[in-house]
Amino acid sequence: MDRVSPASPPSQTPLRIASVNVNGVRAAYRRGMQDWLSGREVDVLCLQEVRAPDAELRRLLGEDWHIVHTEAEAKGRAGVAIASRTEPTATRTTIGDPFFDTSGRWVEMDLQVRGVSLTVVSAYVHSGEAGTPKQEDKYRFLDAMTVRLPQLRDGADHAVVVGDLNVGHTPLDIRNWKGNLRKAGFLEEERAYFDRFFSEECGFLDVARLLAGDVDGPYTWWSWRGKAFDNDTGWRIDYQLATSALARNAASSTVDRAPSWEARFSDHAPLVVDYQI
Repeated sequence: MDRVSPASPPSQTPLRIASVNVNGVRAAYRRGMQDWLSGREVDVLCLQEVRAPDAELRRLLGEDWHIVHTEAEAKGRAGVAIASRTEPTATRTTIGDPFFDTSGRWVEMDLQVRGVSLTVVSAYVHSGEAGTPKQEDKYRFLDAMTVRLPQLRDGADHAVVVGDLNVGHTPLDIRNWKGNLRKAGFLEEERAYFDRFFSEECGFLDVARLLAGDVDGPYTWWSWRGKAFDNDTGWRIDYQLATSALARNAASSTVDRAPSWEARFSDHAPLVVDYQI
């Protein structure tokens, strides 16, 4: 595990939010995802690329969760979900732009936690492809995020947007960043959106970076191919973006990196953050 935490951990039991792109939840369970989840004491679980019918997701997770899940219209693609140990006060499955209503890329859940309101979002941004319509869809989705994020910030006591956002914000987020300057995931135009997310315009902070400081990674994605995982040639493209007060009360951030290539249940590793609320 790649773990960062403050020197003096708070005594209050935190709220633990875990996010992971499962790369197909059925395949992830076959590879051992249940073993990871059962030992992690997660309060809120956010998934991306579920790629399974709702009934199948509920069967795999079991009856101890309150689940909101939106599937993609194209079967076997995308799909995002949030599973909470406590019952939500409301859920929503759209980002605000009707173009993405059936894309399976955005889902929201409102919770009451110790007397305060918290909105949790599980998001899956397009991977994109420079110079193609896929990239235009990605920019349109990022545009929608710049509209929705301030609304989330102003609509609850706290808000956190987590998931596979498919952009490395700075050179610290990609091992071989110089070779990716013209590729989707590290284009200057994409990274400029994240500058806006972390500005007063949108009002969110990058929790893992806030706690880790100016270090390489910790990475959250490695290709299945070659020696990328063994050599830690990764990308940090999975995030937890939180409103200011919540981010500054994050007690720890951990990337649950598998001990070996064979032990991975996805090409992404879970990002787990403990929040003091």
